[in-house]
Amino acid sequence: MEDKRKGLLFLHSAILIFGGTALFAKLISLPASDITVWRSFIAVTVILILLLIQRRPLRLQRPRDGLIMLAGGALLGLHWATYFQAMQVAGIAVGMVAMYTYPILIVFLEPLFKGHRPHISDVICAFVMLFGVTLLVPEFDLENSVTQGVCWGVLSAALFALRNVMQGHYLKGYTGETSILYQGVVAGAVVIPFMTTHPLDVENTDLIKLLLLGALFTALPHSFFANSLRYLKAKTVGLIGCLQPVYGALLAYLVLAEEPGWMTILGGTVIIGTAAFETYRS
Repeated sequence: MEDKRKGLLFLHSAILIFGGTALFAKLISLPASDITVWRSFIAVTVILILLLIQRRPLRLQRPRDGLIMLAGGALLGLHWATYFQAMQVAGIAVGMVAMYTYPILIVFLEPLFKGHRPHISDVICAFVMLFGVTLLVPEFDLENSVTQGVCWGVLSAALFALRNVMQGHYLKGYTGETSILYQGVVAGAVVIPFMTTHPLDVENTDLIKLLLLGALFTALPHSFFANSLRYLKAKTVGLIGCLQPVYGALLAYLVLAEEPGWMTILGGTVIIGTAAFETYRS
């Protein structure tokens, strides 16, 4: 029970901070790929400095873990890039809610790693969330920007779901800081080929925002999030994590005056209600 409380504290703290991360998709005038690379390496630098100050061990426990970190980092980098792309194309509320289809995928991915069948209640929650996401799509036409954003969000969800299940199953022996240190380097390296803006051409105002994004809105919450996976099942983390769009949409409205449509609110309400149920059940 104490481990579960600790995991929920890490998780809810991460979600609260993550809610503000989405704002940078609109506040920074750079493509999603460029934001991802800057975000990755700034976050890694901050975490490395903290670990060195604390004299924490940085060496991996087994050679096999290096390959898992490599795969997790690649998935994380592509997840970040597609996530910001979704919000830039369709708006923060739609992009965030669409990405939160990842709990649906986790419910079916986790049994492959754990060797058990999904609980019927988890399957029901997953399909309720899927219904909520379908409410976001105005028409099944890829020329529609909202539909494009939902597709980018679902792709981001698939990448994130697989990364989280791998993290929870294979890397429980590592702290969140250590995991993000290794995976963050790979995440940035994977997306570098897609960069379009030369580093010297980045404006000072965008650079300041990138520093905030990488240090306070990435290094800190991702450490909390990875630590929560040490104490909670990945599907529980994913379902409870669906509260994040609430914070993101609210902040987008307050800071950017980006008002979500009624179908977005309805779909978000369905998803948030399901997440609240999972929180109560946990």
